[in-house]
Amino acid sequence: MSHDQADYLELLARGAAAEAYERPTLLARASGAGPETLAALEHAKQLALRVRAELEGRRRREAELSALFETAHDLAGLRDLDAVLRAIVQRARSLLGTEVAYLSLNDPSAGDTYMRVTEGSVSARFQQLRLGMGEGLGGLVAQTARPYVTDSYFDDPRFEHTRTIDTAVRDEGLVAILGVPLMLGSQVIGVLFAADRRERVFERGQVALLASFAAHAAVAIDTANLLAETRSALAELEKANEIIRDHSGVIERASDIHDRLTEVVLRGGGVDDVAAALSEVLDGTVRFTDSHPDAPGADGRAIRRGQEWVAAVSAGGEDLGALVLRGHADLDPVDRRTLERGAMVTSLLLLARRSAHEAEQRVRGELLDDLLDAPDRDPRLLRERAARLGADLDVPHLVLAARMEGPDAGAPEQESAGRGAAGRVGGRGTGTSVERESADRQRLWAAASHLAATRSGLAAARDGGAVLLLPLGPDDDASALARRTARQLGGALRESVTVGASAPVAGPADDPGPIAGAYDQARRCLDALRLLGRAGQGAAAQDLGFLGLLLADPGDIDGFVGRTMGEVVAYDRRRGTDLVRTMDAYFASGMSPARTKDALHVHVNTVAQRLERIGRLLGPDWQSPGRALEIQLALRLHAMSEAVAR
Repeated sequence: MSHDQADYLELLARGAAAEAYERPTLLARASGAGPETLAALEHAKQLALRVRAELEGRRRREAELSALFETAHDLAGLRDLDAVLRAIVQRARSLLGTEVAYLSLNDPSAGDTYMRVTEGSVSARFQQLRLGMGEGLGGLVAQTARPYVTDSYFDDPRFEHTRTIDTAVRDEGLVAILGVPLMLGSQVIGVLFAADRRERVFERGQVALLASFAAHAAVAIDTANLLAETRSALAELEKANEIIRDHSGVIERASDIHDRLTEVVLRGGGVDDVAAALSEVLDGTVRFTDSHPDAPGADGRAIRRGQEWVAAVSAGGEDLGALVLRGHADLDPVDRRTLERGAMVTSLLLLARRSAHEAEQRVRGELLDDLLDAPDRDPRLLRERAARLGADLDVPHLVLAARMEGPDAGAPEQESAGRGAAGRVGGRGTGTSVERESADRQRLWAAASHLAATRSGLAAARDGGAVLLLPLGPDDDASALARRTARQLGGALRESVTVGASAPVAGPADDPGPIAGAYDQARRCLDALRLLGRAGQGAAAQDLGFLGLLLADPGDIDGFVGRTMGEVVAYDRRRGTDLVRTMDAYFASGMSPARTKDALHVHVNTVAQRLERIGRLLGPDWQSPGRALEIQLALRLHAMSEAVAR
């Protein structure tokens, strides 16, 4: 090998740019080298460039695999969906070297796909874009479940160009676009894009890489499976042990701790079992603490703090505690890695325990749903399911309906209207009220499930609130249990919670049928409490006097309302008038027309005219004490039935 040819090896070794490979040939030609020498140099140059291209390809594939590994790590650790999706979009943009990357999700209710995450975008119009199925490149990907790519979007006739989409794309300045589907099984849930503001041809490998990122995004949306996390962690422990076997002389100790930790996981051991196994292997004392003032960050590394070694126990950025090792001042790399792996297994066990608790809550809710919706189930199976949850369905129980209260508590019709407005806003893409209401319902269900578990009862989310089936102790009564439940749920949530209770249900295991009726009774009691201005309290029908008797056995409530004030209700419906609300305000104002007109914000003459019309419809004695009492009760019942109907 000549000196000039050796120059190419030096260029390869230091990763020189492609143009630097011309220099040896130019120098040889300038020094008067012969044709054979130049030909040899040219051949060496071509070989070196081929090697360089192969090395560049391997580096690129290594970067791609690293990015995919980091994405998978985020899925295992992060619990915030937005953070995972942002990481995927950022890495897709970085690895493909595009100016913009973005991700859209399908909206089945609207029948379109909307922008969820963008990176590198500068146009607000583009960031809020919604694409109908089949419209534009993204709509076509979402509709066909196939990747599409174009090097010049506006010149590509394959796509349905609409004014809205083209305006947004033009505002962003995009030209070359690549889109791949996000798939859950055979269902498309969204699209992942990479785009440039200039013409560009995307290679097949880049399409495949973006598709891999899309697959990870779909997994993040569908949520990571905790069992898969556990298996992945165990596989990583095995991999770590294989590395230790290859690079250290302590294979037996590493294998021993791996086996011990694996056994702890597989036999359902707890955090204390992990600490005990680590204490024996590391020849020290290991304990788990919920918090440690000198705990390291969440990078998983064990750090020395004085005479202790501390390894953080965390997942997805959440600090779960720390493992603390005492009595072993010096740790070699293997021991340190052992402590770190123990912290990882501890975090998985803590997450598994949390997941098991959530699963138990769901099972309790499913059993209660079956008792409410399918009372003809086999009593023996119901008893067995209840026994596994620590519930005894052979003793008397109480059904309670609970609901969190907001600023509109006590006015169900306004609340219903507010929910409708929130739903409409959510349909336009903001959905803040809907998301907040959904989060509140989730919190209420979680609190109710925890309370039910501590009382050997059942709980489920239902009808915008929660329903509980609690055993009735010998010293309990419906009223006291309802008040206590409202107080406990309100304290746990730091929010006002209204609770209505049914009459006791004897032995629901033998005859679950009455549970559904008891739930209806509890809901009517809850609605009555809110209508009576007692939101945030707990009560049973027996606490509501004559109204409570009607709630306990509704009988002919509609008939009573119809006989008492039906003509006024019918008149309002035919004429679009407001006589019912006028009567309600009139009685609430102490039968004073002056105060009534202030409450209704109308002229006093209008109040007089309406009262005269009411008198013609109900008769001249409608303001007598007896008739007035009946009419006020009918007004309450009518308002409650209207609220329930909404």
